[in-house]
Amino acid sequence: MVKLIHTLADHGDDVNCCAFSSSLLATCSLDKTIRLYFLSDFTELAHSPLKFHTYAVHYCCFSPAGHVLASCSTDGTTVLWNTQNGQTLAVMAQPSGSPVRVCRFSPDSTCLVSGAADGTVTLWNAQSYKLHRCGSVEDGSLVACAFSPDGNLFVTGSSCGDLTVWDDNMRCLHSEKAHDLGMTCCDFSSQPVSDGEQGLQCFRLASCGQDCQTKIWVVSFSHILGFKLKHKSALSGHSAPVLTCAFSHNGQMLVSGSVDKSVIVYDINTENILHTLTQHTRYVTTCAFAPNILLLATGSMDKTVNIWQFDPETLGQARSTEGQLKQFTEDWSEDDVSAWLCAQDLKDLVGVFKMNNIDGRELLNLTKESLADDLKIESLGLRSKVLRKIEELRTKVKTLSSEIPDEFICPITRELMQDPVIASGWETSSPKPNSAKSLVWPCRGIKDGYSYEKEAMENWISKKRRTSPMTNLVLPSAVLTPNRTLKMAINRWLETHQK
Repeated sequence: MVKLIHTLADHGDDVNCCAFSSSLLATCSLDKTIRLYFLSDFTELAHSPLKFHTYAVHYCCFSPAGHVLASCSTDGTTVLWNTQNGQTLAVMAQPSGSPVRVCRFSPDSTCLVSGAADGTVTLWNAQSYKLHRCGSVEDGSLVACAFSPDGNLFVTGSSCGDLTVWDDNMRCLHSEKAHDLGMTCCDFSSQPVSDGEQGLQCFRLASCGQDCQTKIWVVSFSHILGFKLKHKSALSGHSAPVLTCAFSHNGQMLVSGSVDKSVIVYDINTENILHTLTQHTRYVTTCAFAPNILLLATGSMDKTVNIWQFDPETLGQARSTEGQLKQFTEDWSEDDVSAWLCAQDLKDLVGVFKMNNIDGRELLNLTKESLADDLKIESLGLRSKVLRKIEELRTKVKTLSSEIPDEFICPITRELMQDPVIASGWETSSPKPNSAKSLVWPCRGIKDGYSYEKEAMENWISKKRRTSPMTNLVLPSAVLTPNRTLKMAINRWLETHQK
């Protein structure tokens, strides 16, 4: 079940894009502004709206860590904002001066791609704010862009319907007509899928367009085996051009919005329609899932942004691999314990365990006596079965703990990392923006070179310790960059060792 929990109606014109960080929602509009809201209660931040652009703002996106917001506009600029105070960090002018239609950060936050109405695509260094490389497509405006989760490639979509694939050095790997009459949006799923033919790690890509279709592709790339793009299926739930699409953070749902004023949520595994939402009164132009909670934002030409909340129980079958592969049983929630009981053919005990608030840590501490006295499990055979399964879990935890590679261990917690980040910061010279076309505000990047568990490092910094836990050197900034490569390596190791 999904329900509408909030409507934002602060923009004075069409809403063009919405984007989530872990704590904020950003929206942008034809009214030339970007607005920021707290996810906790959807109140607007004190420094919102953000004003700089002189024409319509077409797109906005957060850096992976959420500390920087990028926006792009008809005025030919891409602007980087500090989300904590609303200050501009950089104004990057498209070399051709053409209106910028889309911008996206790379997964490691080092690069930013901007696509323009004249077909030019620009790769910026998101740390120095300098132009890195430029390219272009043969026909049409660039209206869509997305990075693969591993950062090895990105795709662009044009108003002529071409889907173009680029590597991280902006070499064109492939181009083909993906949508008749024009492409409008694209997005990668964060969760990898396997390729049975070659054993490659692949990713799902969704694209949508003026042909009223949302298409699913499977993309793989390695420097040894090269690039491969396969069309998997087409979803035809809409009756008019599809303007936007986005995967949920766990990769199990896909949402699309259309000129037919509807929003459709698909189960990506079965490709069945889970929900059809029809509350917008004009074209649905944008949609986005929150990264850590079951929220969906949809924006429209009716000048509103609707916030939807999902019932977790209806999405049990769509849980992510990341959610299923909890590193240690002691980290399990009560729902994880319930799922484990069902997998062990002990579903009749779910109610008893929930009533007693048994999470992973409590599960590992259960004894014969507590099962009988506290949980009131009368059957000796049933108690024995539960204890056997718990002992298997204890053995697995002990084995995993002894085999974890050192590089997977957080230096602060000394535990296996779930969300590794690299501590980093930027020393920036005083900006002197003489005009909207100023290209660069210089800065110098610093990284301490070590990865930490995100929550542990955030706690470290919040206690006013602005020094590296490993080197004791001062960190000029609290910026934390997600270490996607390390996270993928940890997940692959878990898949191998938790079977």
